[in-house]
Amino acid sequence: MAAESNAVYSNFDTIVLGAGIQGSFTAYHLCKNSKTVLIDQFTLPHSRGSSHGQTRVIRKSYFKDYYTQMMTECYQLWKELEVEANVELFRQTGMLVLGKEGNPEFQTMKSTLVENEISMESFTSEEFSRRFPAVNLPEELSAIFDKSAGILYADRALKTVQDLFQRFGGTICDGEKVVDIQPGSLVTVTTTARIYRAKSLVITAGPWTNKLLNHLRLQLPLKTLRIVVCYWKEKVPGTYGIRKSFPCFLRIFDSVEHHIYGLPSNEYPGLMKMTPDQDFILDHHPEHNNIIIGAGFSGHGFKLAPVVGKVLCELSAGKEPSYDLSPFKMCRFQSNLKSLL
Repeated sequence: MAAESNAVYSNFDTIVLGAGIQGSFTAYHLCKNSKTVLIDQFTLPHSRGSSHGQTRVIRKSYFKDYYTQMMTECYQLWKELEVEANVELFRQTGMLVLGKEGNPEFQTMKSTLVENEISMESFTSEEFSRRFPAVNLPEELSAIFDKSAGILYADRALKTVQDLFQRFGGTICDGEKVVDIQPGSLVTVTTTARIYRAKSLVITAGPWTNKLLNHLRLQLPLKTLRIVVCYWKEKVPGTYGIRKSFPCFLRIFDSVEHHIYGLPSNEYPGLMKMTPDQDFILDHHPEHNNIIIGAGFSGHGFKLAPVVGKVLCELSAGKEPSYDLSPFKMCRFQSNLKSLL
């Protein structure tokens, strides 16, 4: 399939494919030091991926320590974005984490908060009832409270990052489906509208990642995410939160694969993909060092997008990453990678 126009655009240093929150933050970081184009197959804004909707949970409570450490900088970068754009993107509500004391994930999450000196509380049943009278805590469960947690205004955040990207000189080309990718010292990306060439390519295409990687003869072990989220509508905006004694919550179960999250919102996320171990992929293509892949963000990627974008920017620029990326290398799935290389 040929592009509608034979025009070749080669005045870019980096091409970013996928204008969800990860791709948009990557482009935002890149455009400060390089000429960057952000391409999406759909007309923006759209609800086809997993970055749209009213709200997402933001928290530091993780049972994997490296996410908690990354979240410290994420909070700083979200705050800087608010100041830079003069817009509110975060509302502190706190987050209750409910689980059994004997549950390894619950215990590890508690330990991670303590070891990283994150502001949190534990409750007896009597203390819990006084603090959160609207929540019924079964006797067999314990609770910890991540005070730093809250919600991000998802649609507003995505638009803010894209607006700033353009303000800093970045180019957005939406409604352009990629029909071919040719690796090389200059990567050539052909869309239904144009042909682009750049020194590096970053792929952050969410559920369409493997379709794009088909052009590069590589497939990642991404699977559809099944997640249970309880959204509720606030009759009066802003009425849920710490001051109203009703925070967001996470219910950890012993015998099921996925947990239940709860937060105020009116709209559900869309298509989501994740890796088998639920960790991200942040890595170079196995044979093409100037092609960077970011994938598997569904479920907990939105809040981490500022740091993910920073790291993908560093990889694209050939810089030393700010974080240890060994948990995010695609070689951990070597036996599951489908490669035609």
